[in-house]
Amino acid sequence: MLTAFRSFAKSKWAAGLFILLALGLLITGGSQLRDVFGGFGAKHVVWAGERTIDAPTFRADLDREREQAQQRAGRPIDYEELIGNGALTAYLTQEAQKLGFMSWAWNAGVRPGNELVLRQIREVPDFFDPVTGRFDETRYAQVLAENNTTGPIIEQRFRDNIVTRHYGSALGAGLRLPRIYGAVLANQATQTRDARWFEVTQAMAGTTAAPTDAQLTTFISQNEDDLRVPETRQATLVLFDAPNDGRGEISEARIEERFNFRRDALTQPETRSFVSLTVPSKAVADRVAAALRAGQTPEAVAQANNVQPTVSTDRPRSAVTDPAVAAAVFGMTPNQISDPIQARVGFVVAKLTDITPGSPATLESVRAQIVDELRAEDVRAAVYERVEAYDKARQDGKTLDAAVAQVGARTLALPPIQRDGRSPVQPNFQMPPQLLEAMWKLSANAESEVLPIAQGEYAVIRLDRINAAAVPPLSDATFRSRLASAWTARENARLLTNHANALAARVRGGEDIAAVARSAGATLQSGSAISAQDQTRGRGVISGVFSTPPGQIFSQQQAADSFVIGRTDRIIAPNPTLAAGAAAQYQGRLSSEALNGFGETAIKAAAESQKAQFSEPRARVALGLPEVAPAAPGGATPAPAQ
Repeated sequence: MLTAFRSFAKSKWAAGLFILLALGLLITGGSQLRDVFGGFGAKHVVWAGERTIDAPTFRADLDREREQAQQRAGRPIDYEELIGNGALTAYLTQEAQKLGFMSWAWNAGVRPGNELVLRQIREVPDFFDPVTGRFDETRYAQVLAENNTTGPIIEQRFRDNIVTRHYGSALGAGLRLPRIYGAVLANQATQTRDARWFEVTQAMAGTTAAPTDAQLTTFISQNEDDLRVPETRQATLVLFDAPNDGRGEISEARIEERFNFRRDALTQPETRSFVSLTVPSKAVADRVAAALRAGQTPEAVAQANNVQPTVSTDRPRSAVTDPAVAAAVFGMTPNQISDPIQARVGFVVAKLTDITPGSPATLESVRAQIVDELRAEDVRAAVYERVEAYDKARQDGKTLDAAVAQVGARTLALPPIQRDGRSPVQPNFQMPPQLLEAMWKLSANAESEVLPIAQGEYAVIRLDRINAAAVPPLSDATFRSRLASAWTARENARLLTNHANALAARVRGGEDIAAVARSAGATLQSGSAISAQDQTRGRGVISGVFSTPPGQIFSQQQAADSFVIGRTDRIIAPNPTLAAGAAAQYQGRLSSEALNGFGETAIKAAAESQKAQFSEPRARVALGLPEVAPAAPGGATPAPAQ
């Protein structure tokens, strides 16, 4: 094939083709070629300037978000729920703005040095050996792998954090708000007021009679979306374990065979305890070794040479990561000082302090452990044997129930389960995520394939029934009682509001507030020098008094079953000396809020300058979802991609 291409490239036809291609580029600007070859490039989810987030990185970030959401909710959450209701658009917008700002900052010259990044890494305790207290590259790589990230990614994030912090500090250092801002808020917070008011209760307004069926039916039609019970599904779970699995006799021959196979792994290796000092040059290492041989303590020698001693206790040879250091330490006698060792980093001088001899494993010392291992293997083997027999029985045309009976598996009837994995009839029930996903992919009376649900555990799920989302009938006593309570509460609130509005209208019309209170059977109350912080008056009184000017009537809800109607009589200005302290506090709070606003504006402007963009379809595909979100209830459409 390559030979044919080379021959074609030398022919006159190739020259003609390249001329046509050049003309095509001149005419079309190369757009069609970009469309063709663009498919071979990386499909970024977010991009801004030179900065991008590709699909795997986006998926890893959303996996962490999903895990945190599941921990907060205490239940499994799928991607559609995680990114629904506009959450995906909001998340991508935030990431695009962040990426745009970082790209702008880098181009503007805001570039943290490597030492600042290293300092950030050194502040993460998980990256350090808990015994030696030294940075451990192995732990560093392990922690990153556990969090589904890499060194370059985490280091870039540390760098971005430094940029954000330093930029914010610079922005805050130059931000000064006028002092009058704090003075205005302090005046509002520390002034006092005189007022009169009376309370209107539900008893004064009256209560509604019990609802009729017609009224409840109308109430249902008005609140159908809120009253609808979510869809539930009922299923049968097939499990392949049995109570007697692994309880058979374990032969002595199997025990001995396993012991002989694992003898080396079960043997307790020799361990050594030692102190090591790492220095930058051989000259310093020679000086350290001489001082140790002269009787000085490792701590004193380390302090004199401005290094930190590393204490290693009961380390097997396999746990000493530097091969040169391991070879030296495991060739020494107690209290011996090593010669300078050329290590991977610098030179090391070690002092051996203790040796714990290894102990070979004996059959009797590990018999119980080996028996447990063999029993666990027998359990897994029995389960797998049933799984294979079940598959064969199904392939032979047997029904699920017949196959289960034939292979000795067992079935479990599950309660009704909602999409979130919870059951409305069993509050403590929680469906495992993999089974929940499988069940929600099935149609009624369909069965799943054999699903691995844990190490050595398998299951099959059959969807027996789908209970569609619906409003319960009025014949349901529990639902009717709950519905009647909601209707009664609404009607009583309407009666109370109408009665309070009518009394307030009389006072606003010129009637004396005391006379209106007496006519309603209420007691007129008064207060002088009322503070906005005085919560003993009730939230309705404070809200009304401090939201109206002198002489104006207010009507506010005081509690769930009462209103207050009142009049603000006088505003008393605060003492300037007392208000000054509050003004300073408000000034600081306003400055912080203004800084946040300026910062958000700066980030958005930087992102726009870098043409920050994102693709919702690519984001959904990265999560294994269709490009377009499912239609929302009621015909609502999902948010468009940018």
